Amino acid sequence: MSEPHPFPPTAPPPRLVTPGLYLVATPIGNLRDMTLRALDVLAAADLVLAEDTRVTAKLLSAYGLKAKLERCDDHASARAAEIAIERVREGQVVALVSDAGTPVISDPGFVVARAFIAVDLPVHPIPGASSLLAALCIAGQPSDRFLFAGFLPPKSAARKTMLGELKTGRQTLVFFESGPRLAASLADMAEVLGDRPAAVTRELTKLYEEAIRGTLAELAVDPRCDAPKGEIVIVVGPGAAEVASEADIDAALTEALARLSTGEAASEVAGAFDLPRKTLYRRALELQGKG
Repeated sequence: MSEPHPFPPTAPPPRLVTPGLYLVATPIGNLRDMTLRALDVLAAADLVLAEDTRVTAKLLSAYGLKAKLERCDDHASARAAEIAIERVREGQVVALVSDAGTPVISDPGFVVARAFIAVDLPVHPIPGASSLLAALCIAGQPSDRFLFAGFLPPKSAARKTMLGELKTGRQTLVFFESGPRLAASLADMAEVLGDRPAAVTRELTKLYEEAIRGTLAELAVDPRCDAPKGEIVIVVGPGAAEVASEADIDAALTEALARLSTGEAASEVAGAFDLPRKTLYRRALELQGKG
């Protein structure tokens, strides 16, 4: 095994950082996951909005950078947006970071980004590390279609209600969760969603990175999922497709025909039930007395 080269021998030259808001992804654990472009933006920033200024100050120090910091957490995001808009209108560069990962994803930075969009000021993504995508990559579940559901409610009853709303979708589900609630959440998932294949990932990109794979029921009783430490992302595979009855299909077609043309109704129901459009088109004609 060869030692990694400490730095790429060549790199594209930096581009001019023009005034605007820059949503800068930061490492989720491994400090080597900072992009060159992110460093360019932070070096040029007149102001950095940070979820926790102490965390961001340490991050900047690790790369030999200094910047004026402004708090932008759940309680200060509206005020931070006003300050940032004023700075950009003065021709300054404002960067926004979360404590780790990509801003705006389950993050108070969303308030700032939306405020900029509302007044038609430039917003630029500076992509990089993301625990959501990192977990999806190593979970071993389908990634062609997925739904990010963020954090589930802390109480079991509310959690089950939310899971029930996600049950019928035919896509992989991704959740954030805390260690103390992990086992209970997995048990509720198994009860509501069924015993689907899943993966619990934690400490992504860090020294003790881990991916625990199994069914939801297996994971719920796995000792490794009993209040583990670190940031946790749960990836749940799609449920098995349910076979729709003829009555269900006819009911869906009848409802769709009241709103749409025959062809459009057939297409909509075909997508909902994963059935051939031609078959549903013929059935729609029969229901209309045309077949």
